[in-house]
Amino acid sequence: MLPQGSKLYSIIFLKCPRCHKGEFFEANPYKLSNFNKVKERCPKCDLKYSIEPSFYTGSMYVSYGVGIAVAVAAYVLTLIFGLELSIGALFVVIVTALVLAMPWIAAVSKSIWANIFFKFDKKIAKNIN
Repeated sequence: MLPQGSKLYSIIFLKCPRCHKGEFFEANPYKLSNFNKVKERCPKCDLKYSIEPSFYTGSMYVSYGVGIAVAVAAYVLTLIFGLELSIGALFVVIVTALVLAMPWIAAVSKSIWANIFFKFDKKIAKNIN
């Protein structure tokens, strides 16, 4: 299990980058009615998640990298399972993986972006139940 206090914990579990206790998103990334909607503030430590208008626009660059990682993972899995697919079939597999992972990619990208700018604070996390 990942320890609280690591950036990876906050990113994977989509938690507040400062206290690692509050939820980062309004809902699960796959709940399409609230797709990719970041909360205004952390419900636990009251951190304002957006430090300027259009703050999360930069997460598109991170999203590109995460998307490439998902595409490579889909390709590697076809190799591991010994599937001998044509180029067209492999393309369909990769595009399908990307479409299915799109909500997760968007959420993780925003979480990574926030973790670049906000630091974990042990004192604040310790004082939250």
